[in-house]
This record gives sequence, C-alpha cells and structure tokens, in this order.
Amino acid sequence: MPLLEVTALSKHYGALRVTDNVSFTLQSGAALGIIGPNGAGKTTLFNLIAGAIQPNAGRIVFEGADISALPSRERCRRGIGRSFQIPHPFVGMTTYENVLIGASYGRGASERASEGRAIEVLSASGLMRKANVLAGNLTLLERKRLELARALATDPKLLLLDEIAGGLTEPECHELVETIRHIRASGVSIIWIEHVVHALLAIVDRIIVINFGQKIAEGEPHRVMASAEVAEIYMGLDGEAA
Repeated sequence: MPLLEVTALSKHYGALRVTDNVSFTLQSGAALGIIGPNGAGKTTLFNLIAGAIQPNAGRIVFEGADISALPSRERCRRGIGRSFQIPHPFVGMTTYENVLIGASYGRGASERASEGRAIEVLSASGLMRKANVLAGNLTLLERKRLELARALATDPKLLLLDEIAGGLTEPECHELVETIRHIRASGVSIIWIEHVVHALLAIVDRIIVINFGQKIAEGEPHRVMASAEVAEIYMGLDGEAA
C-alpha cells in the first residue's frame, strides 16, 4: 500500500486552474522531486496535500485513509510535516524554543513531553550549537535548517520540502543536501519542490514535472531531465535543440 495516493486532484479559482487533475503515488521511504516553472502550481499542490487549502475535485489518501477533508492540524498529527519556501521563525525566541513549539503543537503533546524530541531534532538538523541563539540572529542557511527542524519536530512520516535550497551558496547547498540525505536514511519519506536541480538529483528517486497545474512528465530523474519536452517547458530551451 502506498504511503500517499493523490488522485485527480484539482484546484481552481474561477477560470484559473492552479492544479489540474494531478495524480501520483509515493511509497514509504521514497523521495519524489517536483519541478516546474514559477507559477506552475507546485506550492498549491503542497498546500492541498498539507490541508492549507481544500481541493475542488480529487482525493488524497494517506496510509490508506482518505484525508481530503481533514484540517492541516490533523494531517500534521497523522504524520505530514512541511517546510515553507521563505523561513518565518519566531524571531524573538531561541532556536530551541522554535523547535519545541513544532514538537509540542505539531504532535499535540505537552512541552515537557516534547523536550527530548526538540533536542533530537536540533542535533539531526545541525543546529545544536545554535540552540540558545535568537532565531532572528541566524544566517540564511541556519534559518533554512530551522525551517527543516520545525517540520521534523512534528515527527513526520512524510516531509514536504518547498524550495529549501533556494538562495544558498554552493557549499551551503551541499551541507543542506547531506542533512536531507540523513533524514531520508532515517526512514522519512520526502516530496521536494526545488529549482536547484542538482540538489534534487542527489536525493530523489523520481521526478514529476508540472506546468500550468498539469503533470506533464514523471519518471527516473535523469531520464526526465533529458526529455526535450521538459527542456522546452521547464528550462526555456528549444525542444529541437534539446
């Protein structure tokens, strides 16, 4: 049984179809990459899976249960965690306090019961040395790690990563990829939206390409990236030349 099944998922705002009849599955332990041009509907797809918005059609099944109508809090407690493209930590709180909030509210547990999980996650995300630093004083890489840590603190079975490598230098990107590799090795399944394709290729087993809300390609990452259609739509290259 797949961990996640997305079937004919659609979201529209008037005549604008942001997600248009998208279907895919994800097995437990797998890592899926999602690419596409800006405005293709990738983040909307994450919002639908996480429960931030409701679909107009289609369904989402997680661990065999239809979660299409569940609120985001319930989906989080069932094991769907997510990071956001632009980190928005509680800047007046320490790194540890930010992670503790994720561990307690995300899992529906008390702060005392969540302290161990918060410390675990700080270590796994490379932030232990910054535990007592105010989040507002962190570098961009550290804020990205904190965004990742807050999602991990909810103890997810499925982690949704939204352009977490964006804006990083090449060495910082390699550091982050290694962290994500360790997270995946721990058994967490991953769906990752990313424009930094080489980072994505280092982690994922499969790639989906989305354009104008529709899935236009899916398969083994290097084969998908070599497709003339993908080169033309995603990279802005001429299909014949590609």
